[in-house]
Amino acid sequence: MSNKYKIVEVDSPKREREFIMLPVRLYKNEKNFIRPLDQDIEEVFDPNKNKFFRNGEAIRWLLLDDQDRTAGRVAAFIDRKTAFKNDQPTGGMGFFECIQDQEAAFMLFDQCKKWLEDRDMEAMDGPINFGDRDRWWGLLVDGFDYEPNYCMPYNFAYYQNFFEAYGFKNFFNQYTYYREIKKEGLQPVIEEKAERIRRNPKYRFEHLDRKNLIKYTEDFRDIYNRAWSKYAGVKKITRAHAMALMKSLKPILDEKLMLFAYYGDDPIAFFLMVPDANQIIKHLNGRMHLLAKLKFLYYKKFQPPKKVLGLIFGVVPEHQGKGVEGGLVMAFGDVALTGNFPYKHLELNWIGDFNPTMMKVAEQIGATILKTHVTYRYLFDRNKPFKREKKVS
Repeated sequence: MSNKYKIVEVDSPKREREFIMLPVRLYKNEKNFIRPLDQDIEEVFDPNKNKFFRNGEAIRWLLLDDQDRTAGRVAAFIDRKTAFKNDQPTGGMGFFECIQDQEAAFMLFDQCKKWLEDRDMEAMDGPINFGDRDRWWGLLVDGFDYEPNYCMPYNFAYYQNFFEAYGFKNFFNQYTYYREIKKEGLQPVIEEKAERIRRNPKYRFEHLDRKNLIKYTEDFRDIYNRAWSKYAGVKKITRAHAMALMKSLKPILDEKLMLFAYYGDDPIAFFLMVPDANQIIKHLNGRMHLLAKLKFLYYKKFQPPKKVLGLIFGVVPEHQGKGVEGGLVMAFGDVALTGNFPYKHLELNWIGDFNPTMMKVAEQIGATILKTHVTYRYLFDRNKPFKREKKVS
């Protein structure tokens, strides 16, 4: 036991508030840090709002120094639907923040390890989310000079040393690709295929229409389940989940940024983008009360984001490699290259290094890696051979 620090469970409103406020204090001098919305963090740990509690459990701790000042925080959790799909039962840890003291960091890691071992886990991934992979997933190791995208982690560079010194290994990298929207840039091979696709009358490309949101939501679900469900850790999306996702995007949704491709009447691909809400959220100081909502609407109308986030890109297997990817990008270019298009920057969020196909697509449309996050894995049996995430074809 350390005489310098003690760990306490987050078990009261006061400690819940301290869990939220610690990073606000830690990053007060970091110009690129954007304070997340408090509600986006709180909902992760609310059993009434996070569906992962149906088959899992989570716990949070604070690390206090000898004067009861908060020096760190962390959470541990188990999703029993996915924990046993690994080579060993694997839990998760995340929402890690800590002062620059390895002893403090290791105490937090040890606390997660013990809690997970007591629940028959044999490994932990981190830092990850008690939820879907598109939020709060991975440790930033490159790209500190850029602001984080909405619900993506931003952290101190010294955290990497903590994780690797403790014994975490790189399970996979998550890349954020970037390109200027108005820059010329499709590779010739994909541009040629895209032109051929666009000349074929059976293919058509169209933007989402809010008046038919239910129809496009169902098309999204159809394409997603055909294109993505084969990947490890990716579950089929239900109709209710798809509708909830579209509903969550409505405050920031821009029809010009939501593209679909069809072969006849068959939905075969999508490229879904949204303005980066963080460019507005950074003005709200973490809160979404009435005044903040009015500020959100003000900035959305009068100082809208210049950056677009590529949320998800998918092509059903039977149409992959034919140029549909480039066709979607060229259809986007039809509006993006007009004089009054308000956006200047595009970031393609969360492309894993286990997915060389998507990395290739990003490169073919002229994007380059801007940020790198790492998902680490720690095996409790230190003699067991470590394996990185399997590549998908």
